Amino acid sequence: MGKITFFEEKKFHGRCYNCSSDCADLHAYFSRCNSLRVESGVWVIYERPNYKGFQYILSPGEYGDSQQWMAFSDSVKSCRAIKNAYGSAWKLRLYERPDFGGQMVECSDDCPSVHDTYKLREACSCVVADGAWVFYDLPNYTGHQYLLELGEYRQHGDWGAASPAVGSFRRITEDGLTESCLQIFFYEDKNFKGLQYECSSDCAELNSHFQRCNSIRVEGGSWVIYERPQFMGYQYVLMRGEYPNYQSWNGSNDTVRSCRLIRHPSSMHKVRIYERPDFGGQMVEISEDLPNLVDRWRYQDVHSAHVQDGVWVFYEHPNYRGRQYLLEKGEFRRHAEWGALHPSVGSIRRVVDSS
Repeated sequence: MGKITFFEEKKFHGRCYNCSSDCADLHAYFSRCNSLRVESGVWVIYERPNYKGFQYILSPGEYGDSQQWMAFSDSVKSCRAIKNAYGSAWKLRLYERPDFGGQMVECSDDCPSVHDTYKLREACSCVVADGAWVFYDLPNYTGHQYLLELGEYRQHGDWGAASPAVGSFRRITEDGLTESCLQIFFYEDKNFKGLQYECSSDCAELNSHFQRCNSIRVEGGSWVIYERPQFMGYQYVLMRGEYPNYQSWNGSNDTVRSCRLIRHPSSMHKVRIYERPDFGGQMVEISEDLPNLVDRWRYQDVHSAHVQDGVWVFYEHPNYRGRQYLLEKGEFRRHAEWGALHPSVGSIRRVVDSS
C-alpha cells in the first residue's frame, strides 16, 4: 500500500512518524511537518483533518523542506495513498462550462500550459475516463494541486477547487507523477556548490532564482538551457549526468536564463541533410551519431534538414564542440530555422531518453 514518514523539522530531523495507511487525523502524532520521505506509493497529504484543505500529491522520494512540495505552511493534518488509479491509456475530457457543457477537449498527455495548448483559461467540468491526474491552478505544474481520479466532475468544486482556473495538469503513473524523475539542478558555483535551484519543468525566466550558473546536475530527462530568457540565445543540450563547470557543457560563460525539457525523445532516429536550401542538391540519411560529419558528408555546410524520427543536436565543430542547435521532428528549409547564423555543421548527435 505504501509508506510515508513525516518529520517535524527540516532535513529529516526531529520527531518523526511512519505511516502505511490512510489517516484522517495526524495531529496526535506530530504538531508540524517540515520534511518527509515517501518510501513507496503515491500519496496525497492535506493541510486539514479528514482529507480537507490544500492538498499535495507526492511521488516516492525525499523532501527535505516543505517548500519542495510547494506547501504554504508546515501544517499536515491528514494523508491517504492513491489506490488502483494508474492508467495504461490516460484519457481526460475538459469542458468549458459546468455539467459537461460548451467546448470540450480530450487529453491523453501532460500539459504544462492549458491556455497555450487548448486555448482554455478555465475548466468548469471534466471526465476522467482513464488513469489519475493532478490539476494545478497555474502553468508549469505550480500553484494549488487537485487530485482527480476515475469519474465525473460536474463542477470545479467537485475536485475541491475554489475556482475553475486550470493552468496545467499531468498524469500519475504507478511510480508517481509522470515527470517527477525529470529534474535538473543549477548551482551558482563550480563543482555543485553555492546557491542551488531545482527545476522539473520548463522555465522561461531563471534570473529570479540565481544570478550565475557554474555547474549543473541532470538527474533525469534531456534538457535545453539557454543564455537568454524566453528560450532564446545560445543553447546547450544536456543529457543525464554531471557538469562541474560551464566548459563541460561547452558554455562560453556562466549565464543561464531559461531552460526546457525535451519531451518525447524517440527510440528511432532518422534525419536527412541536404546540400542546398529547400531540400535541394545532394542528400544523405543519418541514423547514428557522427562525431565528424565529413566522414559521411563531403560538403562543409548543411543548408536544410528533415528530421523524420527522434530528436537531434547539430554542432558547428567536429567531436560535439562549438555552438549547438536542437532539431526536433519536422522540416527545416534553411539553417536559420534551427537557429544557426551560418550552415556549418561539424558533428551530429541523437538525443536519447536518459530517464
